[in-house]
Amino acid sequence: MMSDKLLLWEQPDWQAEVRLWIRSALHSNDLQLVGEIEQPHIRPWSTVMSVPTNEGMFYFKASAAAFAHEPALTDYLARFRPELFPELLAVDTTRHWMLMRDAGTPLRQFIRSEKSIARWQNVVPLYVNLQKDLTPHVDDLLALGVMDRRLGKLSALFETLIADEPSMLLDTEEDSLTTEEYARVRKSVPEFTRMCERLASFRIPETIHHDDFHDANIFVRDGKVIFTDWGESAVTHPFFTLIVMMRSVDNSLGADFSPESELLRDMYLTEWTSYAPLAELRSVLKLAQRIGYVNRALTWKMSIDQMPETMKSEYAIAVPSYLKDFINATE
Repeated sequence: MMSDKLLLWEQPDWQAEVRLWIRSALHSNDLQLVGEIEQPHIRPWSTVMSVPTNEGMFYFKASAAAFAHEPALTDYLARFRPELFPELLAVDTTRHWMLMRDAGTPLRQFIRSEKSIARWQNVVPLYVNLQKDLTPHVDDLLALGVMDRRLGKLSALFETLIADEPSMLLDTEEDSLTTEEYARVRKSVPEFTRMCERLASFRIPETIHHDDFHDANIFVRDGKVIFTDWGESAVTHPFFTLIVMMRSVDNSLGADFSPESELLRDMYLTEWTSYAPLAELRSVLKLAQRIGYVNRALTWKMSIDQMPETMKSEYAIAVPSYLKDFINATE
């Protein structure tokens, strides 16, 4: 249980337990620690520790209860497509821990230095093929605890989400909902249900969706693409991934609504043209993006609810912000 002042990851007893587990995992694999274990990343939803060894850097990651499925899912995916995932040295699914080899250089570093999205051309087919290949394994993913955000379930989740008026932060800041917008959101439940039904009618199969698929969670090591950070993943419509992907391009290139983000969109959708022509898929995507904003709000709400009270206000705006995107978007 997190205290109101310290995250679990910051508590001395927990850190001592983790360091003991790391040392044991290294010993079991004939590896030696050659420096101090450091903790460069601390967030309410996860923490990462760097572990220098005689065979290079390893990284320990612990996930919060909201994303407890991440180690088990990463282990499953690494067995399913080992060439696309970091080497896992140890996994503890009970405590939501894993120890993995350094994944390489973040894709973001290349995108920003080269000022080009060319490297995404190698990434997109690998990711889409993974999504397609995992379609028959949805039950396995759900059994691992991956969030169930299938279209048939989203309406009920949406209705529960928007019933929590205090989390809407009404009329408090620019990115929160106005009272008028909130009224529109409350009235949109039947429309949202129809939107989900319409999106399902295109028969694009639901599968794994990485809800934080940006260029800092994709790595390049020895010329190979490595996918990481699957905590926010869900079983749902695959096109939801483009929300973060497209924003990632704009962020790395320092431009809003860049032509490159549209190129990335088409790069991704082209991989799905066996289901419909590209022009039609662009229209499907607009519908999927609106619904995907709600999915993002749901994930943020789940994460925020489990944070210490003293930290919630720092992240609370994410929920109404994504609902604002939903209500103001057009298809």
